[in-house]
Amino acid sequence: VSLPGGCAIGARPIDLHLAALTKMGAAVFLEAGDVVARSPEDGLVGAEISFDKISVTGTENLMMAATLARGITTIHNAAREPEVRDLAELLNKMGARVRGAGTPTIQITGVEGLGGAQHTIIPDRIETGTFIAVAAITKGELEIRDCNPEHCNRIIGKLREVGVEIEEVNQSTLHARCGARGLHASDLTTEPYPAFPTDMQAQFMTLMTQANGRSAITETIFENRFMHASELQRMGARIQVTHDKAIVDGPTRLIGARVQASDLRASASLVLAGLVAEGETIIDRVYHIDRGYEKIETKLKDVGADIERMRESVTAPLSSEHQDAAEL
Repeated sequence: VSLPGGCAIGARPIDLHLAALTKMGAAVFLEAGDVVARSPEDGLVGAEISFDKISVTGTENLMMAATLARGITTIHNAAREPEVRDLAELLNKMGARVRGAGTPTIQITGVEGLGGAQHTIIPDRIETGTFIAVAAITKGELEIRDCNPEHCNRIIGKLREVGVEIEEVNQSTLHARCGARGLHASDLTTEPYPAFPTDMQAQFMTLMTQANGRSAITETIFENRFMHASELQRMGARIQVTHDKAIVDGPTRLIGARVQASDLRASASLVLAGLVAEGETIIDRVYHIDRGYEKIETKLKDVGADIERMRESVTAPLSSEHQDAAEL
């Protein structure tokens, strides 16, 4: 496989993944810029794996690799995200033996093989949080269906703290709106689950540009995740960034501008800003957003937003003309 890509939000080393696979018996090396991993003829062997740093994808990769390894694999300092638990649930349906997913220690007993299974993927908690922020920043009201409020506890708690009224209608529906007193500033620090997620930091920053007072936002997960701040400044936001901290003063009158999305969540934060800015906002490189939000412009338009995609989504199906060309 090629070396990691994705959002330009800082270093994304895969040494934890590779070291763990090597400990399980894999041969791992670089070849022509790609990472090549080979399993021994008799398969991987269970091992004790201790992550120096919590890694969601590292936990998930090792959990999958260990399902067919001989013996028992134990992952220490494992990620606890709902997505890890969801993957473990699917693997167990397929015949794997995974215990402890959602805790810091996961134990996997290898099996001979896996079978098919039927599984419904959990709702996206970051998409849920983003739409709560949409309701709050526009001073509108949204009913968010098919979500899982339990997975969003810290997001919901923080947004309530800054003045967003969030009602849990049932186990899969939330009703969100800005409170009568408006938004007020609050400090925030991102941390691994179950704390406030880094993937909601950019949206929270945009929300704080409309809150009364000064907010200090500290980013502890990625070292380069304030790139959206300069684009918000172009729209009139008062934000000062120093290393891992951003100071936001609000409320600020935002003015529409041509801005550039640097990553997935930055895209979402700029869409939020555009919804409340005066005039027209054009967001370039918005293709990033398609990796985390399905047809976000359609969903927002359906609830009254004046928004349109100027170019086709990168996740849209190929036209028959493109399909014919691809088959040649």
